[in-house]
Amino acid sequence: MTKPSVPLGLVFSRSGPYAMMAREMEKSALMAVNEVNESHEFDFTFAPHLRDPGGIVPAYHTACDDLIREERVEHIVGCYTSASRKQVIPIVERTERLLWHPARYEGFESSDNVIYVGAAPNHTVVPLVKHMLEHIASDVFCAGSNYVWTWETNRVLREIVTSAGGRILAERLLELGETSVDHIVREIVDRRPPVVFNTLVGESSYVFMRALHAASVRAGLSIPMLSCSLCEPELKLIGSAASVGCITSSAYFESIEGPENRAFVARWKARHGSRSNPSVDGQSTYVCVMLLARAIRRAGSTDVAAVRRAAANHRYDSPQGPVWVDPDNNHCFLTPRLARSVPGCQFEIFWEADAPERPDPYLSNLDLASIGAKLEARDDGPTKRPNHLRVVK
Repeated sequence: MTKPSVPLGLVFSRSGPYAMMAREMEKSALMAVNEVNESHEFDFTFAPHLRDPGGIVPAYHTACDDLIREERVEHIVGCYTSASRKQVIPIVERTERLLWHPARYEGFESSDNVIYVGAAPNHTVVPLVKHMLEHIASDVFCAGSNYVWTWETNRVLREIVTSAGGRILAERLLELGETSVDHIVREIVDRRPPVVFNTLVGESSYVFMRALHAASVRAGLSIPMLSCSLCEPELKLIGSAASVGCITSSAYFESIEGPENRAFVARWKARHGSRSNPSVDGQSTYVCVMLLARAIRRAGSTDVAAVRRAAANHRYDSPQGPVWVDPDNNHCFLTPRLARSVPGCQFEIFWEADAPERPDPYLSNLDLASIGAKLEARDDGPTKRPNHLRVVK
């Protein structure tokens, strides 16, 4: 018998300033769709409907409106940037649809109509900044793209760093897609900060990393770089020399040991070629489709409310490890990891949490005092702790 078909919206910008990452996410979504459709575990198939907003922020709303009106989709997987997600949320809330969001993001949001499968800030920026403070430096130079991901990530960074007595030496921003980076590179070389925190997106980040590496070599400098978003396919675009040594915080790396990930990577390479590499947001997109398929199977329906209930607390042993949705905030339990980029366009994991951590999108459980106490114990003298108002929106 022919299985019933479930329309599925896929919204990724195959063109525009972050097209490479969006294409990787779309490839991962279609891989998961193919596996669901060929599996005997599911009594339905997905019929994917693809939309390409071209990296134009308002076009995401238009794309989703078209999917809902014309294709009658109830579930949409997509959006790489937070700017695009925020365009989509009003329409999925108004029409009672569900957006399955794969990308790690800055937090401080929780919608009943979004399942946040990407990492929350307590999974990414918090462990990265803790590592920086305890092992590298307490003063940091920030370079990022001028939109909500950088604004909120830098706000969290500033709160943790200043609470521990450190300083934000500078925050330099570029518009999305901007590649004129020489003025920022010159300032970094002149000021010689102990560490650079990079929240640039797409081509802006690739050009910046190549330019900073070249300038640092000429000046005889070695400045550590930190990132919450760098992934394996991007290392290839940056180049073997400039991409090595970046410390990255992520829930997924291709080098994760475990049978689920080894099998996933093997399937990925069989489908896309032995020289291709899965990415964190691509793997998370794959997880989105698999979580959705399992929730539909458990609910026996595509109804949004039923699927949301069925997805809650249902453990899926994904390539990155166990993942499940917290019904309190629609974010996922994930395992934080830190890794260093190495030759061969790969990451070497040097730390990971003992178990998946509960998502804390508003950082309501962040203990700033404990971070400062560690620094005070490490330093010879007392750490100055400024008084400031903590802002949570």
